Amino acid sequence: MEPLLCWPDPPPHDVVRSLDMAGYAWATATDEASVVAGSWAGAIVDASDDADGAFSFARMLGRNDLGIAPLLLLVRGSQLGELESRHELFEDFCVTPFHPLEFDARLKHLLTRQGVLDDDSETIVYKALILNLETYQASIDGQPLDLTYMEYELLKFLAQNPGRVFTRETLLSRVWGYEYYGGARTVDVHIRRLRAKLGEQHAQMISTVRSVGYRFGESRWG
Repeated sequence: MEPLLCWPDPPPHDVVRSLDMAGYAWATATDEASVVAGSWAGAIVDASDDADGAFSFARMLGRNDLGIAPLLLLVRGSQLGELESRHELFEDFCVTPFHPLEFDARLKHLLTRQGVLDDDSETIVYKALILNLETYQASIDGQPLDLTYMEYELLKFLAQNPGRVFTRETLLSRVWGYEYYGGARTVDVHIRRLRAKLGEQHAQMISTVRSVGYRFGESRWG
């Protein structure tokens, strides 16, 4: 795989450490000449210390004659409001300080979607939620979620089908199995626990569709 472009020079220590631990090749570039001189698998731009410089550099990378993608933007939590009118500059963002597992999962998701990495289907990424299917770990906003086995299985099933509505009976059969004879209340209890663990800010990732069942994520109809 070609190296990842990092900005600024030098990159933050936690970025360098995370990239090195995950085995990614990387190099820095600070202007158009150094960008053109290299061949890149994608870019990581840290805006936490110099937002104006980062946005300007990201805008340059996105020009049609350069087209460096995907771009992962790193920002502080206090900078999230500055992203509202700049979504065209990046494919995803990560809030610093970050957990290395979240950083790696988001980067891997972007590179897989871009076709740079093979899809090994080991992670599910939906906004702030990350599920590692290999280790049965889950995190939200970079913080680990303490889930029971069935809570994880239910969340995994829903997250693998964003936008779709499932009845309680369907969830019982698909997650618990046809041999399970528990009632619909079992689903309701697990949904309530999942929402509590996702936290108030993210509880509505799982929405109730009145008289039908539950949906994860946004409706396909907007």
